[in-house]
Amino acid sequence: MDLKHILSTQQFLNRKTLQDIFKIADGFEKADQKDKVPKLLQNKILSCVFYEPSTRTRFSFESAMLKLGGQVISTESAGHFSSAIKGETLEDSIRIISGYSDAIVLRHPEADAAKRAAKVSSVPIVNAGDGTGEHPTQALLDFYTIQKEIGRIDDFKIGLVGDLLYGRTIHSLIYLISLATNVEVFLVSPKELRLPEKYKSFLKTRGIKFSESSNLENILPKVDVLYMTRVQKERFSSQRLYERVKNSFVLNKKSLNKLNKHGVIMHPLPRVNEISKEVDSDNRAVYFRQARNGLYIRMALLNLLFTKSKNLPSKQ
Repeated sequence: MDLKHILSTQQFLNRKTLQDIFKIADGFEKADQKDKVPKLLQNKILSCVFYEPSTRTRFSFESAMLKLGGQVISTESAGHFSSAIKGETLEDSIRIISGYSDAIVLRHPEADAAKRAAKVSSVPIVNAGDGTGEHPTQALLDFYTIQKEIGRIDDFKIGLVGDLLYGRTIHSLIYLISLATNVEVFLVSPKELRLPEKYKSFLKTRGIKFSESSNLENILPKVDVLYMTRVQKERFSSQRLYERVKNSFVLNKKSLNKLNKHGVIMHPLPRVNEISKEVDSDNRAVYFRQARNGLYIRMALLNLLFTKSKNLPSKQ
């Protein structure tokens, strides 16, 4: 596997590639549990350049790099705490930062920002979310979580719920879902936040059965995976529209009675009101384990970027 950049989950539409990444992540998790993570990235420096806020993505990438023996330099709110505030373009910033580091993890509010960065960078670029575009490493950890929690990546039904218009985690996950066989997708959103047509067209071309609705309750008994998302206030130009749709779907203790007893509840986090805290204690709620899985998937990806699959820990 030879990765130059990680920009889209469309780079990973190969089942063997996915399984290789998952095996590497498994190996790192086992090694971490024994405090025996090999320091494969000594003398390497990762730059985390985030123009938008982040908790899970930024910290898990930084932790992944440190556990592998590398070092990290980073900036949060780069639009205010870098030369961007002086008018420096993204391209010029990336040209400069790539001279100081061995890879760059970039989050930016504009779609296709990661692709723009990759065109001028002398080191690998990892897309950590580009506006309403994609979030490929999140989708990889999501698919990894599905495999770990339900024991398969085929023969399942998944409900994608909430902000499907602006939700970049959904957009990236759609591509990976297309690798599954015998899968059905339920798209649940307010009519104002439906999945963009290009992603529905992709599902059609891949022969994936899907349906759209605005009723969460109806799908709860049917799905093996319930993937909730927040309505993203920062993407709305109209406060009135946001207020109207922000609480469209709320999963609470009452809802759990209708949910498939073997189903799992996922969320890329952060949540706002869409999952009540009382749901956390249900054994089907896996979103905190999902976030933890991000550490090991990102360790695997960083290792592949730097070492091209050499010297990987084996799954014990």
